[in-house]
Amino acid sequence: MPNPTAAMLVIGDEILSGRTRDSNMYHLAGELTRVGIDLQEVRVVGDEAERIIAAVKALSASYDEVFTSGGIGPTHDDITADCVAAAFDRHIDIRDDARTLLTKAYEARGVVVTDERLRMARIPDGAALIDNPVSTAPGFTVENVHVMAGVPKVFEAMVASVLPGLTGGTPLLSQTWRVQMPEGEIAGPLRGLVEAFPELSFGSYPYSLNGVFGANIVVRGTDGAQVDAAIIRLQEVFPND
Repeated sequence: MPNPTAAMLVIGDEILSGRTRDSNMYHLAGELTRVGIDLQEVRVVGDEAERIIAAVKALSASYDEVFTSGGIGPTHDDITADCVAAAFDRHIDIRDDARTLLTKAYEARGVVVTDERLRMARIPDGAALIDNPVSTAPGFTVENVHVMAGVPKVFEAMVASVLPGLTGGTPLLSQTWRVQMPEGEIAGPLRGLVEAFPELSFGSYPYSLNGVFGANIVVRGTDGAQVDAAIIRLQEVFPND
């Protein structure tokens, strides 16, 4: 049985402009691999409602799980919650349980509760809250879409909150063999190995070190025995003597 599939939607003009480097995709990919959910697509869109709504609809219909990051803060350009609500045709407003979480956290820190801060308590009808042990303001899940903050520490905490409730599959295993030959010379023999192990994935990643060209061949799959066998064949075909 194939693993569940996933997509990620990264939201924010700051990502597309290069002002912010996204690390959330790297973290999510590693965590999903660990639990056997295959991340198959990542999209990045700016703070434009129509594009966000269209992307949420398309990804939700195509994958088992969708993870979004960014755009659920207190400022005017944080429109993700509204867009997700619109994508599923749901009403959105300040919800009592989210308001209570935020109010208690602000009062404990001596922070004034303002309308702007309470924007982060706006939750679509029927959504389940995602716990945020870092800064309290919750994310939420609507159907198969998990809406999370863009700040890396908060995003990572929310991923940890969500994953235990998802159905995973078989974790993806990988091994690497370094070949001290240029890619052009290994392409033919490597193609033969790919054909011999159709259930595995082979990736070739070239490098240059002290004027020597080579490639790291990464073998990935869910069957450990097959991965081991492929690595043995790689070592036979490309010995590093």
